[in-house]
Amino acid sequence: MAHFFHANEIANIAIKIERRGREFYLQAVDRAETPRVKEMFKHLAEEEAKHEGIFRSMLARLGKVGVPPWATQDEYMQYIEALIESHMLFNSLGQKFLERAESEKEVIEAAMGFEKDTMLFFLEMEELVPSSEKYAVHQCYEEERKHLRELSRASAQLEADAA
Repeated sequence: MAHFFHANEIANIAIKIERRGREFYLQAVDRAETPRVKEMFKHLAEEEAKHEGIFRSMLARLGKVGVPPWATQDEYMQYIEALIESHMLFNSLGQKFLERAESEKEVIEAAMGFEKDTMLFFLEMEELVPSSEKYAVHQCYEEERKHLRELSRASAQLEADAA
């Protein structure tokens, strides 16, 4: 027998991830030392706000979805909860790291961790939403991947500038 839960619960989590990501990037703007890095963090904050809007619009359209056939409902919900609890911005590591960061490079590394956690969550979310919503989740995943590349380039540039 198939088990169901509300996909809008997952969309609400995505909204929180994006909101916390935006807050993280706005705080990172204040920690940035160079104009280039400040602008990058501002841009990423704007991107997170766009993603939040996407998930807000999706929220009303989502109903119940089935748990993947390879898992029981309990197993899968434990997995989803573990993803959320380990997400850098939900376990307060992101905030602590940001407060203790001694350099722009460390702030960028924290942001890279946030983006990786978000990408993993979106991969799982894509499996849970109805077919009609998969494209929107996948697009957000691709944008997070683009952010990770952007952060990686900025980190490499800081290393090159320091050399």
